[in-house]
Amino acid sequence: MITNIGGIEMTNIITNLTQQKAITLLRILYPVWMIVGIFSLQYVPSTLIVLGDAATTASNIVANELLFRMGIVGSLMIQLLHIAVVLILYQLFKSVDKNQASLIVILGLVGVPIAMLNTLGKVMALTLVNSADQMMFYLNMNTNGIMIASIFWGLWLLPQGYLIIKSGYFPKIFGFLMYLAGLSYFIGSFVYFLLPTLAIIPALNILAIGEVLFMGWVVLKGAKLPSKDANKETG
Repeated sequence: MITNIGGIEMTNIITNLTQQKAITLLRILYPVWMIVGIFSLQYVPSTLIVLGDAATTASNIVANELLFRMGIVGSLMIQLLHIAVVLILYQLFKSVDKNQASLIVILGLVGVPIAMLNTLGKVMALTLVNSADQMMFYLNMNTNGIMIASIFWGLWLLPQGYLIIKSGYFPKIFGFLMYLAGLSYFIGSFVYFLLPTLAIIPALNILAIGEVLFMGWVVLKGAKLPSKDANKETG
């Protein structure tokens, strides 16, 4: 368990970050975040869950219980990393526009408790694996919860897009791509519940690639920071 002293120390480290150090941390955290996200949100479900076939899904989970549990842990880790990234982005952009940077924090953190509580669906599914229908009910609940959290996963990208464009730290194209990614998450969530059979959802998911492209740029190229914070471009 993290002690209060440890929590305060970590908070102080993040709140005292220079822009240069914020970029350095993002270059470390973004790859970890992406790998854990792909593993727990895509690989594990696609490997174990068979839509419309509760019996096969239950059999897969029983035969690969450790993998399923790793997916649960990964889902929780994603949110912890998300909190760190939100606070780091605030430090990076607050000098550009503090109000927009604050929106990153507000919108970015709202989805965290939704997503973490939603992970209970996976825990319950594992508990009820011997009752395939009940297990599938909780897995479906988990999917629905992800779509609800996606509303805020989309909204927090919008102020990021604005700040990317305004700051000049990154190519402006990433700001517009971030707008598209944010709208794809946001609109896709409502389309999922309103018209679940509509084929537009996969197309909207493609637009979300803008977020991944931006993270890839940060990892590979860094940022062109103001001279008062960095003597040269990171990367």
